[in-house]
Amino acid sequence: MPTVSLSDPIRPPSSAVLAAARAHLAALAKPLGALGELEELAAWVSSCQGVCPARPLDRVRAVVLAGDHGVTHYGVSAYPREVTPAMVRAFVAGNAGVSVLARQHGVSLQVYDVAVDDELAGVPAAVTAYKVRRSSEPIQLRDALSADEVHWALRAGERIANDQISAGADLLIMGDMGIGNTTPAAALIAASFGCRAAEITGRGTGVDDAALQHKIALIDTALARVGGRASDPVQRLAALGSADLAAGVGFLVTAARSGVPVLLDGLVSVAEAVVAEDLAPGTIAWCAAGHRSTEPAQQLALDKLGLRPVLDLGLRLGEGSGAVAAVPLLRSAVLLMREMALLADLAPPGA
Repeated sequence: MPTVSLSDPIRPPSSAVLAAARAHLAALAKPLGALGELEELAAWVSSCQGVCPARPLDRVRAVVLAGDHGVTHYGVSAYPREVTPAMVRAFVAGNAGVSVLARQHGVSLQVYDVAVDDELAGVPAAVTAYKVRRSSEPIQLRDALSADEVHWALRAGERIANDQISAGADLLIMGDMGIGNTTPAAALIAASFGCRAAEITGRGTGVDDAALQHKIALIDTALARVGGRASDPVQRLAALGSADLAAGVGFLVTAARSGVPVLLDGLVSVAEAVVAEDLAPGTIAWCAAGHRSTEPAQQLALDKLGLRPVLDLGLRLGEGSGAVAAVPLLRSAVLLMREMALLADLAPPGA
């Protein structure tokens, strides 16, 4: 069984550089705080890079982790599970929603099949190189994964992150694809923060009222089945998660340990961030929230983690689309920091 080292501490972004960045931003030719959240984004990027002013974000790389989920056999989604492999092929073809945004904003995009319930014949070998299994078990009946499979998935996420970092990423984006994935994601957040399913369960792909109530009951059943085991993050992933979500946790921890910032997307990546922070404290300091989704579990988790989303547009597509849409604002924040005049430089001679 592969092992994922969890013992190395995750160093935080530089507090000294963060202070220097805020001082630099305060000295720009503008009223104090006039650039609002753009100033905090620029300061965060600067602290992650360890330099002030921050370097331009020229090498943004996004990954989509794809997988199917056993709960899709139990009426929690408005779409059939066959959509997942079809969408993987759309990412490969370059005509998925996030593919369009990635091209527009100069973001590299790669999809990985971690647990799609299909062999995906004919797709490039890189897409299936880190496959752990086909689908997951239904979490209301039994654990989604075995302990071995959790560790295989964590290692897959670690290797995927290292691949992207080796390619020169200066900012990573977490995306997801998998019909039914809002159910295990919501369950993970509920277990992490001790919430009832009714507090955090949303409509996902757009289920009706009856299906929403069924989804809530299913998550409550899963939480009751697992009980106190969910206090351990690895057991939480095994009992309530899936291979693609576990890979996302491994990805986030590896990025943080490597000092590469991550822009989170919607519910699924935020659920992964919650578990990653429990598994390796300090991970979340390397993460920013790309957008606020319509899913209540994501909104609750963002508040608990202290993350303020860059965008709030009612998005619920997933795929990393909200985070990719936020990239121009992060790039603008950095360029303002780098290129805007200092107020002192504009003072008239002798002033």
